[in-house]
Amino acid sequence: MTKRKFKTGNLIFTALFALLSVFFLMPLVWMLSAASKTEKEVWTFPIQWIPNDWNLVANFKAVWMGDVAFGLFYMNSLKIALISTLATIVISAMAGYALAKLDFKGRTVVFTLMLAFMMIPEQATLVPRYIMIKELGLYDSHAALILMGMFSSYFTFLLRQFMIGIHNDMLEAAELDGAGFFRIFWSVALPLSRPILATVGIIKFIWTWNDYQGPLIMLNSTKLYTIPLGMQFFKEEFGTQISVMMMASVAAILPLLVLFLALQKQVIDGIAIGGVKG
Repeated sequence: MTKRKFKTGNLIFTALFALLSVFFLMPLVWMLSAASKTEKEVWTFPIQWIPNDWNLVANFKAVWMGDVAFGLFYMNSLKIALISTLATIVISAMAGYALAKLDFKGRTVVFTLMLAFMMIPEQATLVPRYIMIKELGLYDSHAALILMGMFSSYFTFLLRQFMIGIHNDMLEAAELDGAGFFRIFWSVALPLSRPILATVGIIKFIWTWNDYQGPLIMLNSTKLYTIPLGMQFFKEEFGTQISVMMMASVAAILPLLVLFLALQKQVIDGIAIGGVKG
């Protein structure tokens, strides 16, 4: 009886979450559908999910081969997001490992200050960061966005909390085998932290890719625009053509979907491990 109730409960929850999944996926499906339609079919009601008159190629050409440099915005976003994400992973991993496994004077103070900085809204430091970037001569450059995005108290905290769970016996065994500090960090700590590193990488890449405020403040030249600014620029040109805008939106989110699908196993493992430790 208990087993039957358990199976019935699982079936109900599975059906419920399947319905919720369909509900949340509908906007994405509609966007893909609209990107393949003519402008007339976009406004057809009830919704024609599968186009009668496919206009996929024409919409694609309007986005990638039109007057607006969408491809340039795309490459700018890829450049900034990839460099910022890799730099954040390296710096946060090193800082998190130091705070978790190294016994140095003032470690508690450093960790407390880091937690305090996490409570400060990003908007509160916008003016000081802008002044700093201007004084460094980095205004209106991708280097300004990369420099601001390299350091993160939040990701350092996540990695520190994860690395605390790494058994010291493993690190001590590597040290007895003659491994130095950086060798232990690179060959022992980082491989064991792959789930959380993947999680940090995905979150950081998404945040950087979708960042609108930073490029808006730090960039002035159109040729340096990222996808969020480029979409606004693109809207001024094709704002009344919904099918073309949906094609641009599909192109804008494609790297995020690919990244998540490629690393979803590591992310799920990271959440599961974090849940067990909690």
